[in-house]
Amino acid sequence: MKSGKILLFAAITALLAACASPKDVVYMQNAAEISNQQISNYQDVKIKSDDLLSIMVSSKSPKASAIFNLVSTDYQIGATGARVGQSRTIGYLVDKEGNIDFPILGRLKVAGMTRSELSMMLKNKLAEDEMLKDAVVTVQFQNFKISVLGEVNKPGQYSIETDRVSILDAVAMAGDLTIYGVRDSVMVVRENDGKNMVMFANLLDKSLLNSPAFYLQQNDVVYVKPNKIKAQQSGINQNNNVSVWLSVASVLTSISVLLFK
Repeated sequence: MKSGKILLFAAITALLAACASPKDVVYMQNAAEISNQQISNYQDVKIKSDDLLSIMVSSKSPKASAIFNLVSTDYQIGATGARVGQSRTIGYLVDKEGNIDFPILGRLKVAGMTRSELSMMLKNKLAEDEMLKDAVVTVQFQNFKISVLGEVNKPGQYSIETDRVSILDAVAMAGDLTIYGVRDSVMVVRENDGKNMVMFANLLDKSLLNSPAFYLQQNDVVYVKPNKIKAQQSGINQNNNVSVWLSVASVLTSISVLLFK
């Protein structure tokens, strides 16, 4: 009888073990060991082909700087979900060769530069050509976005207003991982120099902070794969979950009957 109780307890324990343990879901569990760690893996986002740049030039002479600024346009109904009346400045599209066509200055190679480097280059060129000696040049990304897919609560594509965004920011925007998400091997797919790079980040460990996947870049794709339990359930319709658990309960009942018979 005693051995039967032990077997029944072991069966129930194995069933409950299917639930994720705290060690599988708590982020950066050894973060307490970090003390004033120097940020070493952050690099300013570089401009790439197909980026859309907003470049605004201002000076003490608005008329002189106006020629370098593209006009604004109003959104139309249904355009990326925007409302009528909203507007934005038309951007400079970086072509496949990494160039933009800038008023008067012509074709400029910008790929590989940071925003601040491009801003300084334009400011210097305008001063050297005696067009604007007091120019203030502001460069922003207009199409900086990331995609978050897989076992998150709100998968989708997210537009970023700043070019400094971490994988934890992406997780937060997507409403956090579901309980079924694998947290120690989150995939980040990045395009770099015409090639796709695949990296993996461990959200459970402090090593995440030093991972090249911690800070994201434009058009990165973050994918959270399902754990074994969710993968095994993939063939079961959610509407049948109740019947599945009833079947499990029936099996346990049968085992207990056989053991205590």
